[in-house]
Amino acid sequence: MIYSVRGKLILTTASSAVVECGGVGYNCQTTVNTLKTLKLNTEVMLYTYLNVREDAVELFGFATKTELETFKTLIGVSGVGPKAGLAILSELTPEQIAMAIATDDIKTITRAQGIGKKIAQRIILELKDKLAKSVDSDNLAAGSAVGAANASTGNIPKAIEALGVLGYAPSDVSQILAALDSSLPVEQLIAQTLKQMGRQ
Repeated sequence: MIYSVRGKLILTTASSAVVECGGVGYNCQTTVNTLKTLKLNTEVMLYTYLNVREDAVELFGFATKTELETFKTLIGVSGVGPKAGLAILSELTPEQIAMAIATDDIKTITRAQGIGKKIAQRIILELKDKLAKSVDSDNLAAGSAVGAANASTGNIPKAIEALGVLGYAPSDVSQILAALDSSLPVEQLIAQTLKQMGRQ
């Protein structure tokens, strides 16, 4: 598996970036949000996902680990392929996706090109189920410390739920969130937590 590519950005298209590493140009399909952070003829690094199918081998590249992990989470939903994953991440940030799933906001997810109501409902349903199972098992394992974090005031519980959508257990994030101002907007709490965890 190719974890990342680092090199000179030699070409961009509307949906891809070509990074030259050791004389080889790697064509990485990517999101609009990642493309906005890249500049031609400069050194860049993309976190990658290699998708192998019977008829194709595709490389996907992302500016942050969080974007990569969100992409992998999305394509883990039945009926959601890499193209749909890129479309959603081109329209929304990982934080916005997590919030939309945590709050059953179908409308926000359908803003992405080619994503209809049925796919948006499936994403929310499957990822909320996955989140609920991980939170239950994590609460049993971590005991009262996590329970206390979940019972926090302000936007902390919402942030914990949204971070769960991105794959973080409550025990992983509750200590960081406890040190933040609970009155901050949920998206800001998520962004600050991810930053402290070194995932952006």
